[in-house]
Amino acid sequence: MIGFGEVVRDPEEAEARMAAWAKGFEEKAARYRAVGEQTEALRLTASSPNGAVRVTVRADGSLTGIEFGDRARTIPLEHLPSMIMDTVHRAQSGIAGRVAEVMAEGLGDEDLQTRSMMLDNLRERFPELETDENDEEPAQVRDDVRDDEENEPW
Repeated sequence: MIGFGEVVRDPEEAEARMAAWAKGFEEKAARYRAVGEQTEALRLTASSPNGAVRVTVRADGSLTGIEFGDRARTIPLEHLPSMIMDTVHRAQSGIAGRVAEVMAEGLGDEDLQTRSMMLDNLRERFPELETDENDEEPAQVRDDVRDDEENEPW
């Protein structure tokens, strides 16, 4: 087998190798586009332990939705902001894990070093929460923007 940097004397062989090389890059680019689109569509939702607050975040950590259940009316106003922020952090804590799943599904073992750097950055920005055995799951993953009304926790 001749390496890419070696001289190829047959022009047809050189052309075939270049076409195969270009096709490989096109296929790789398509896989990365698909992973990017799937990541962009990710939505992670979490609820406060008492169900008063529910938030949804994107894979970049930005808040896309906040909802208040009936129980929010019973929360003293001075406690509500910290409950909201705790719930946002709860949702964000699932980002790195879900992005890792999407990347593994779409890219397999391709570019593990680059993937590791990206996921390390996400884990640093959005660390997983330490949970007690009595705590609920850190976040539920949704790939849609809004659940139907039957799935409301309150």
